Amino acid sequence: MDKHEGRDAGTIRLDDPWYDALAVGWGEGADTVPAQVPPVPGNRTAPGASEIYLEVQRSAAFQEVRGRYRRFVVPATAGFLLWYVAYVVAATAAPGLMARPVAGAVNVALLAGLGQFLSTFLLTWAYARHARLRRDRAALDLRWTVFEQERVQERAQERAQGRAAAREQEGGRARTRTFRGEGA
Repeated sequence: MDKHEGRDAGTIRLDDPWYDALAVGWGEGADTVPAQVPPVPGNRTAPGASEIYLEVQRSAAFQEVRGRYRRFVVPATAGFLLWYVAYVVAATAAPGLMARPVAGAVNVALLAGLGQFLSTFLLTWAYARHARLRRDRAALDLRWTVFEQERVQERAQERAQGRAAAREQEGGRARTRTFRGEGA
């Protein structure tokens, strides 16, 4: 979101084209019939939203984004779970070690427990940084690709509906002339 200065200082502009767009199929009643996809010139049918998403999912760019995600999340999750289990096992199996004083009333168990909180915050920071530096730009590019493909599809549907309406009007005029005896 960007705030503007000047005449419309109180308004907020949203640059994301997905902000007010419904997800495919969301917000529609159960009795809603999906629109038919009109044919595209060249005897091909226009891809539906599911075909667009499947095409993007199969793309090398999408696979790269997912790979980058997995390469961070799997080791980070495994490391954090190992650290958590080690804390619980140490607290259970080695109470003497955990009760050892470090400084005054502060013992090893308290430091390890606080370390759990600290590691959670550090992991969250590392995840956000990794996403910002390694995945967000590529994911945004994929998002715009899908948006553009859907926009092209919608325009093709609108053109096809416009042509169908024009043909229907022409057919209605021809029937009217024939009925009145002006045609044939």
